[in-house]
Amino acid sequence: MARLEARVDRLEQAPPAPVDAIDPAATFWALEGLKAQVPEPGGVLFTGAVTLADGHHAEWQQAFTTGQVLDAFGAQAASDLSALAHPVRLLILRELLDGERTTAQLAEHEQLGTSGQIYHHLRQLVAAGWLRATTRGVYRVPTERVVPLLTILAAVTR
Repeated sequence: MARLEARVDRLEQAPPAPVDAIDPAATFWALEGLKAQVPEPGGVLFTGAVTLADGHHAEWQQAFTTGQVLDAFGAQAASDLSALAHPVRLLILRELLDGERTTAQLAEHEQLGTSGQIYHHLRQLVAAGWLRATTRGVYRVPTERVVPLLTILAAVTR
C-alpha cells in the first residue's frame, strides 16, 4: 500500500522542467568545474540526483583523474562490467530500481526465467556489487551504485 501511495504522490507532483529549460550558457557547467579541479591530462566526472519509483533518493558524485581511470582497467573492471552484459540481468536491475523485490516477486516476471535462472543472475550481480541482499531473499540496488549504474547505461545510450 505504501508503494502505491508513493506512486500516486509522484504522479500528483508537478512535472520536472524540460531539458531545454536549462540555461544554454551553462551547458558545460560540470565540465568547467571538473577542469578547474583536475590538472592535465584531465579526468572524468559523473554525478546524479535520482528519486526512484519507491521514493528512495540517491545522490552521488565521483571524479577520477585520467590516470586513475586507466589504472582501473583490469580483471575487476571486466568482471563488474560483464555482470551487466546480459539482458536478463539488466531487466532485473531495471525492476530493482523501482524498489526492492523478493526472489519470488522477480520470478513472477515472465521475462526473467525460472527461479534457478534468476538466482544465477542475482549471484552475478551481487558478486559485482550491483545488488545487495537486504534480508534473506530480498534484493535492492545499493544507494551508492544507483548513479554509477545509470551513468553506465547513459554512456551506452545512442
